[in-house]
Amino acid sequence: MRFKFPQFFVVLLMICALTLGGCASNTTSSSASPTATATSDTTTSAKTVSETISESVPGIKGLPRLEGKATVVMTVKRGEVVNPTEIEIEIDGTNAPITGGNFVDLVQKGVYDGLVFHRVVREPQPFVVQGGDPQGKDPKFPESRLGTSGYIDPQTGNERRIPLEIKPKGAKDPIYSKTITEKPVLQHKQGAIAMARSQSPDSASSQFYFALADLSFLDGNYAVFGNVTKGFEVVNKIQQGDRIESAKVTTGAENLKIPQ
Repeated sequence: MRFKFPQFFVVLLMICALTLGGCASNTTSSSASPTATATSDTTTSAKTVSETISESVPGIKGLPRLEGKATVVMTVKRGEVVNPTEIEIEIDGTNAPITGGNFVDLVQKGVYDGLVFHRVVREPQPFVVQGGDPQGKDPKFPESRLGTSGYIDPQTGNERRIPLEIKPKGAKDPIYSKTITEKPVLQHKQGAIAMARSQSPDSASSQFYFALADLSFLDGNYAVFGNVTKGFEVVNKIQQGDRIESAKVTTGAENLKIPQ
């Protein structure tokens, strides 16, 4: 895609803002220790195709995987609006097994419940709504530091990070840990959900964003793992500071595989 200089400059600034918001400093943020609850009984453990792949790709052995699809319903509390509103998201583990598995696992653990949307960019053109910083549960956490954290695994005491995972069109398997120039299967169409990260390709953890418009210039650089199937009008009205009241897996929980 060709850009005239002013448009290209705007796009560059937007990409920089997204990159820094993944795990580095942010203009607005919130904090709180992540609360990990027991994974649903429907979660299973099995030797699968993507598990076999994970054994040959550094950094993903032991990470949750989604073998197939799942549906997540996210309930959002918007400012002074009394009644929470819902967003239905289809998570595509067929084309993004590690990224989708990570998100579904965190949903199952209740990590996203109560978190704030710390970045909303609509000007100069619709861009993203971003959330998922576990520090956001604490209303007293400095806003200037939101967007700087990820999910801390209680078993290791370290931040869980997942590799960049993008599957090119026509490919059998995703490519890991590097950006691509080919057209990906999962693209930044309006309503797509993808992982935010810092400059390192393998730095995504729990922060995610919704695409408010078609953002093809991000394709191949960030990992899309699903899309909004119902309630995009809710996404379109989210304001910075609105919160995720709850996130629950409503279908496909049995497709989540936790390596032992």
